Amino acid sequence: MAFHNALSIHALFIAHLGINIAYLVHPTTMQMASSLTSASSFVVVVVFLLLLFFTSLCTAQSGTNGYLHLRFYNHERVLGSGPNATVVYAVERRGSTSGAGFGNLIVYDNLLRQGVEPDSPIVGRNQGMGVGSSVAENSGLTILQLVFTAGEYNGSSIAVQGPFPVAPLQTLFERAITGGTGWFRNARGYLWTREVRSTNTTLTGRLDAYITFL
Repeated sequence: MAFHNALSIHALFIAHLGINIAYLVHPTTMQMASSLTSASSFVVVVVFLLLLFFTSLCTAQSGTNGYLHLRFYNHERVLGSGPNATVVYAVERRGSTSGAGFGNLIVYDNLLRQGVEPDSPIVGRNQGMGVGSSVAENSGLTILQLVFTAGEYNGSSIAVQGPFPVAPLQTLFERAITGGTGWFRNARGYLWTREVRSTNTTLTGRLDAYITFL
């Protein structure tokens, strides 16, 4: 009786997995059914794990662990442009109109706007410093934070460092994105900068941030 009950339970379990109940007629076929049950269970487990893997992968790609491209414009009131300048000397060892004199240290707090026009909506600030690190005085090292003060990324920031060349307008150069805060925590990538407009007192640059997340 106990054997019959056990066999019935085993048969129901196998039937639930879609295995033909006819295999239970003979002890030999019962062993075959048991093997098939084990194989089916293994397949079910593998499929389940694969589903979990691809689900987590899709979630990562569609969430903050994906890729992001941002464009905004840096609006600077240049060094020496008067009391409203957003770039000033912290240390001036050598005179230079660009601030790139060897040993010079400048600090800046420029506006970030959505567009190139000076009345375009403000999205944040470009706050940092630059060091004249080239004896030839043709480049400097910059360390900065792009701090967002409006919009979707309000309160977050992107950390950037790299060279800033003394070069003609429209020259494209690249710096590294090394991290961030808030929405941009664990960010990595690069920042392309191209100065697109200048006057006697202002300089406007287009910034393209290409970001991935660890």
